[in-house]
Amino acid sequence: MIFLIQKYWLHITLLLLASIATLSLWPVAHLPSVPGTDKTHHFIAYAALMLPTALRKPKHWLIITFAFLAFSGAIELIQPYVNRYGEWLDMAANSFGLIFGFILAKIILFIGSNKNTTIQ
Repeated sequence: MIFLIQKYWLHITLLLLASIATLSLWPVAHLPSVPGTDKTHHFIAYAALMLPTALRKPKHWLIITFAFLAFSGAIELIQPYVNRYGEWLDMAANSFGLIFGFILAKIILFIGSNKNTTIQ
């Protein structure tokens, strides 16, 4: 599974970016009732966004990470114009999600490398 994510990391990332943009900017009269808080949803979305990039770690991964952060800020700035609320605390949750996604990828890769050395 990790191999597939690493192989198709760009496709997965673009799909996640499109999903986040759509869900964040779609004008709604009221948000649907779902479990968890708004900040939790932001955290999870951006952790998921960072995970494929961190697992693959392409040459310019740090620039990509800052692009994700800029994307997050742009979403928050655009939201008031589409009948949504932009909050800087959402961007903080997004930032922590990016960090967590990176750390989670490193843990996954560490565990995967230990399994490979144990098997051999």
